[in-house]
Amino acid sequence: MEHPTAKQLLACLREGDESVEVEAKLGQKVGTSVMKTVCAFANEPGRGGGYLMLGVQRDEKMLFPDYVVVGVENSDQVQADLATQCREVFNVPVRPQTFVDQIDGKTVVWAYIQEADPQNKPVYFTRLGLPGGAFRRIGSTDQHGTDEDIALYYQLRGNKTYDETVVDGFDPDADIDGDAVEEYRKRRAEVSPTATELQWETPELLHALSATTPHGSHVAGTVCGLISFGKQSTLRRHCPLARVDYIRVEGREWVKDPDERYQTVEMRGPLLTLIPRVVAQVLDDIPTAFALDKDQLHRRDVPLIPQKVIREAVVNALMHRSYRMRQPVQIIRYSNRLEIRNPGHSLKPDDRLGEPGSLTRNEKIAAILHETGLAETKGSGVRVMRELMRQANLTLPLFESNREADTFTVTLLVHHLLDKADVAWLAQFKDCNLSEDEAKALVFVREVGAVNNAAYRDINSMDTLEASGHLRRLRDYGLLRQKGKAAQTYYVPGHRLLKSLEGTDGTEAPVGAPQTTADEEKASLSAEPAPLSTELESLSAKLPPGLTEEIQDLGQRTSPDRLDAVITELCLWKPLGIHELEYLTGRKAGHLRRSLRRLMGAGKLRYLYPDKPRHPDQKYVAESPNDSCGP
Repeated sequence: MEHPTAKQLLACLREGDESVEVEAKLGQKVGTSVMKTVCAFANEPGRGGGYLMLGVQRDEKMLFPDYVVVGVENSDQVQADLATQCREVFNVPVRPQTFVDQIDGKTVVWAYIQEADPQNKPVYFTRLGLPGGAFRRIGSTDQHGTDEDIALYYQLRGNKTYDETVVDGFDPDADIDGDAVEEYRKRRAEVSPTATELQWETPELLHALSATTPHGSHVAGTVCGLISFGKQSTLRRHCPLARVDYIRVEGREWVKDPDERYQTVEMRGPLLTLIPRVVAQVLDDIPTAFALDKDQLHRRDVPLIPQKVIREAVVNALMHRSYRMRQPVQIIRYSNRLEIRNPGHSLKPDDRLGEPGSLTRNEKIAAILHETGLAETKGSGVRVMRELMRQANLTLPLFESNREADTFTVTLLVHHLLDKADVAWLAQFKDCNLSEDEAKALVFVREVGAVNNAAYRDINSMDTLEASGHLRRLRDYGLLRQKGKAAQTYYVPGHRLLKSLEGTDGTEAPVGAPQTTADEEKASLSAEPAPLSTELESLSAKLPPGLTEEIQDLGQRTSPDRLDAVITELCLWKPLGIHELEYLTGRKAGHLRRSLRRLMGAGKLRYLYPDKPRHPDQKYVAESPNDSCGP
């Protein structure tokens, strides 16, 4: 294998920042940060590994990402330490290929970390164990492994998947919905009339589909059988939150007026009969357009969002969701968009969505949906959705995988791109010589309120580097305002974009748009955030006495269950952000995020802004015990 040179790696960093395949470290010593990246490179499926560059530092003073060579003082020692730790700190040895080179008279060390073989994954820190000791390479970050990640690694080894797990108390003879079985036979016959399984009796068919399995002296139902063929009463008994909530919200924001109730339709049932019901519910509720086919005399109404896009989005949500998590799939209908949110982040990295090949956490369920023509298993669903939305002249779907919240969201805008009204609105920016891609992005920001590099790539089908250049140009013209840093960078409306919407007829201000003047925006590029100490001290002083005592009782070391209980009590007292929880509990953010993931997965916490997981003022809210439910 031919490797790039050190200068080529440095050029990649300077042109496109750190990425899924390249990471820069100061490298004066081999510490935990370096080893986390090694672990992540070794674990990430399908990437082939990555390059670690030591002796290079990111210059945070620069507005654009830049990297300077600081050099490594003792390159021999650094190489030896890296090799030793790669051999000793993980559950399996990792063998880095190390190289030394000179750039501008300074020594740099760089290493290639090869992806581990499937039978050796997950690679993890022995002292930390699983799942927290394993790391994945997500974008340019090293992120703690989750239970779903570990399940994926074992699944790739060929072990049993979660949906093959036996469900205690699920009796196939009493709890299987006969209509769902007949629906399978009907759909399977339409796809393949000569399929052998159509000749089998129901018990044999269910066993072949992994819906049932021998368990001791009897036949037991599995998670696959329950989700695919279980009666509604059985689903309600075993997994009451494995349902779909269709929610209608007035306007463009989530519960803008706390006194204004939104409408919810709850749907539950075996997947083979549930999916058509959900798709029909969505199609009945989205705007339609007039159409007159060639050689036809009568008009027909067609949904603005193509029917196949709706079906793909619904099927993907139910097929790829995590059934370990006690949360429903939510389909939220706003006035200008449709959001489909399912528990369980994407096992496939964001930048590889739409590429051939599929990673699914529910292998047996996916096979059933594929055999009945409801889903494909080749990873083409995202590509099909993008192409159909492009043909309909609609904004391309926006896909967001949030590992911290363990959710995946698809956003579909009910808005034709660059119609006459858009062109007229964009005319006021003619001095900017906007490209069509940039114009689409501005329309998107006007409708949704923010955009990041991933969203820009989704909208315009381009790579990360090109998208970054476009976003910076829009920022320099005052059309967008940059917030966050590095991988967390996103853009909200700038002063020119906000001004363009003042007083316009029928146009709402962007969702959550900050009212920022040009001077404030300019100052924000260099200003540091205001200190939080006074505000946090005030918050701590307001704690109820009982909560104060519980926090004091935590001490320096405590069990995860105890910490989870205190966090829940704090968020039940009032919505709290991660920095507030850090201050109150005395725990670091990384430690807290593991608790927050567990609590959100169990349905004990939720986001204050559920439709915007990356909202800059995001807080966590505890569900009242009286409102929660579980199997």
